[in-house]
Amino acid sequence: MFGYARSVTSLSAAIDRFAPAVYRERLRRAATAAGDRGLDALLITPSPDYAYLLGYLAPPLERLTCLVVPADGEPSLVLPRLEQPLARSELGPLTEALTLVAWDETDDPYRRVRELVGGGALRVAVQDQMWARFVLRLRATLDPIELVEAGPTMSQLRRVKSSEEIERLRAAATAADEAMRAITGERLSGRTEAEVSRRISQHLLAAGHQIAEFAIVASGPNAASPHHQPGERVIGQGDAVVLDIGGSRDGYCSDTTRTAFVGEPSAEFAAQYAVLQRAQAAACAAVAPGVPAAAVDAAAREIIADAGYGELFFHRTGHGIGLETHEEPYLVASNSEPLEPGNTFSVEPGIYVAGSWGARIEDIVVCTDVGGKRLNTLSTDLHLVE
Repeated sequence: MFGYARSVTSLSAAIDRFAPAVYRERLRRAATAAGDRGLDALLITPSPDYAYLLGYLAPPLERLTCLVVPADGEPSLVLPRLEQPLARSELGPLTEALTLVAWDETDDPYRRVRELVGGGALRVAVQDQMWARFVLRLRATLDPIELVEAGPTMSQLRRVKSSEEIERLRAAATAADEAMRAITGERLSGRTEAEVSRRISQHLLAAGHQIAEFAIVASGPNAASPHHQPGERVIGQGDAVVLDIGGSRDGYCSDTTRTAFVGEPSAEFAAQYAVLQRAQAAACAAVAPGVPAAAVDAAAREIIADAGYGELFFHRTGHGIGLETHEEPYLVASNSEPLEPGNTFSVEPGIYVAGSWGARIEDIVVCTDVGGKRLNTLSTDLHLVE
């Protein structure tokens, strides 16, 4: 998906969690990573990071819920007392790996956090998506402790997926392929973009997603807008239709794009689409351990630019995917970081002609020890539809 940000509240859907030992190890690794970065503790409020470490997402409330992961010592979970029964139920055996610190309505939870961080702390990282009200109150209570972003530390942990995570991403990709196959097997002409979008959501759920997160349907001139919101435009003969779909299955995201065409495309459009298809294949083929993320972006971009469409491809080639639709690593010219086995990301070049048409192809790819492997297996050929 090139467009929308994933809502963290969607992570609260029931999922088949990993074994408690997986989360114990993640907490241990988070503490180690914090220490390696010179941090005294990580402060994680309900978010994808929270779900990654604990296996569930607490309700995001105005009352502070905060996981405290010290670099040295046992983790603690500061939470409103009324949320304690839910937390114990969701955490199950994992409660043995951390201390639950319940606070009452008249308590100051920020002081509880300060006590857990310790008087000698100098540098603490706060979760990137923490609400401003929490950050400001923590800063005041923890002063003079320096507050920094937890993002670099958590990204270091989350960007390399385990084999179990990759299998969940593969299952989500397979389900998205099934939904895409279903919608491109239907008649699209005579239907509005919004109608087709709703139908895609039905297909995603039928294919095994717990959540249908997005279904971009952009037809004709609307296809030149990567962020297009499906509307009341009626799809007609001669339209290119960009279909960008995805959701969540057992907590892990799918995201795939294919381009359909109503009727027979002109020779000019077919030739331009062939350029895009070669570019996407080249970027997938460029994936390998040690290869800079920027090099994968360049593999797609150079083919499109050499064909004379360079200015019509104006977004990055891809983004990481996992618990969130968009996470690190990002395949963009400014990212020189080398890829690692276990990195998972989209590869999605596009060509967009304002006022006329657009096309995009997107697959989820995993970097393995020997190169890149597509998790989506649906053909990248132009889908001819009625």
